[in-house]
Amino acid sequence: MIIWLNGALQDESAAVSPLDHGLTTGDGVFETLKIVDGQPFAVTRHLERLVVSATGLGLPEPDLAQVRDAIATVVKADPDIAFGRLRITYTGGVSPLSSDRGSAGPTLIVASQAIERPAPTSAIVTVPWVRNERSAVAGLKTTSYAENVRALAYAKARGGSEAIFANTVGNLCEGTGSNIFCVFDGELVTPTLESGALSGVTRNLVIAWFGAVERDVPLAKLAEADEIFLTSTTRDVQAIHRADARDLATPGEVTAAAAKVFAARSAEDLDP
Repeated sequence: MIIWLNGALQDESAAVSPLDHGLTTGDGVFETLKIVDGQPFAVTRHLERLVVSATGLGLPEPDLAQVRDAIATVVKADPDIAFGRLRITYTGGVSPLSSDRGSAGPTLIVASQAIERPAPTSAIVTVPWVRNERSAVAGLKTTSYAENVRALAYAKARGGSEAIFANTVGNLCEGTGSNIFCVFDGELVTPTLESGALSGVTRNLVIAWFGAVERDVPLAKLAEADEIFLTSTTRDVQAIHRADARDLATPGEVTAAAAKVFAARSAEDLDP
């Protein structure tokens, strides 16, 4: 693992202050980028969303030139990653042991790590908790991830590798770290951003490159989907072979076509 922390490369013993607001309150935002053959994918889109999340949380706007320099430094330090994850973490910095922010300024961390490529198909489990589409942090990629940790553990205990949330009005929303697409009678549909779902980079590229309808989908309709797939930075387009207790044939025709288009277009342009 390569770590850049507040201006310098460090090893895995790198430490942030125990008073960092990202640690004490979850007051921070982050982005995860895919690394393929030593190169990060969709840097510009991820940095644009980092700004949206940071300013939406009330943090100072990140210095994107500094973030880009940190990314380049980390990638250069470990150029042999065939497939990996690069994470940018930006927090409220050293602060009081309360919800109040301090005046020390933000903490910025960029780290990379080689990972296994995801399986071609996955299983999902719907969870009994909901996303609050009216939350102050709805649509922001924050470090307050305990809800996701709890939901993912619930799904894995039931044989899934991703948990799926509805929102407070019973519409399909998203996974813990993924967006969801469903095929109904040949039509590809994904939940609207108004559902509380994150504006996923891969989600948006699939819509732009392949096409999909953004529409509210009642959670109960998930049981009627002919095909389901997830999108995320490291999953790309991942077919779902089981949704709760229901098996699906994978990959379906639409899913396979979307995956093919995404693979071709993303190979053509590393920063679309």
